[in-house]
Amino acid sequence: MAELNFRPLHDRVVVRRVESEEKTAGGIIIPDTAKEKPQEGEIVAVGSGARDEAGKVVALDVKAGDRVLFGKWSGTEVKIGGKDLLIMKESDIMGIIG
Repeated sequence: MAELNFRPLHDRVVVRRVESEEKTAGGIIIPDTAKEKPQEGEIVAVGSGARDEAGKVVALDVKAGDRVLFGKWSGTEVKIGGKDLLIMKESDIMGIIG
C-alpha cells in the first residue's frame, strides 16, 4: 500500500478492510447491496501505544501489515487520501490472522 500521510495517536490503529468473497460456496453471486462489510482487515498504521497507571508507554501488539479480525461495528469509518479506512482502538481487534 502507498505511504499513508496519517499517524493515529496512542492505542489507535488504522485498518483497511479486506474485500470479502463475491460468491457463496455454492456459487451464488452476492450483489453489493446484500453483502455485509468484511470483519477482516490489514493494519495500515499504528499509534505509539497506551499509557499505564505509572505513565509508561505500553507498545501495541499489532504492527503495520498484520491481518486482523475485528467486531462488526468496530471503529470509525474515515476517508484518507481517497481510501476508505477504519480507525479503532487496539482493544476492538479480536486477533491476528496467520
